[in-house]
Amino acid sequence: MTLSEQLSTDMKTAMKAKDKEALSVIRMLKSDLSNEQIKLGHDLTPDEELSVVSREMKQHVEERDAYVDAGRDDLAEDLNAQIAVLAKYMPEQLSEDEVRAIVQETIAAVGATSKADLGKVMGALMPKVKGKADGKLINQLVQSELA
Repeated sequence: MTLSEQLSTDMKTAMKAKDKEALSVIRMLKSDLSNEQIKLGHDLTPDEELSVVSREMKQHVEERDAYVDAGRDDLAEDLNAQIAVLAKYMPEQLSEDEVRAIVQETIAAVGATSKADLGKVMGALMPKVKGKADGKLINQLVQSELA
C-alpha cells in the first residue's frame, strides 16, 4: 500500500472516530505530498514521499522545542500529538548504537582516516540511513569516529 493510499484509509478512520487532531495532520500531509508532486511534475517515488514526511516531522519537532523553550507547554502538547500521528508514517528509527555500527562500517569501507574525509563518509552513509536517523546525530557520530 502506497503512502497516499495509507493516508486516505487513515483519513477515513479518523473521520469515523471524529479524531480532529489526526484528521488535521493527515490532511496537511496529503496536501504537502500533493504540492510536492505538482512542484516536481511527476508522481512521487517512495523516497520523495519519505523526504516530505521527514521534513514535516522535523518542522514539528523544531516548533515543539521552541514552544518548550518559551514555556508554552500547552502548545507543545498539541504538537506532541501531531508528531505522534506523523511518526506513524516514518520508517522505524535506528538506535544510536545501530547508527554507530553503520558509521564505523562505512568509515572502514571508505577508508577514511581524518576529518578531511568527512564528505566521502557522509556521501556513502546517507543513502543507508536516510529517514531512519537524525542527520545531526549521524554527523556527530561520524565526527567523533574520525577524531
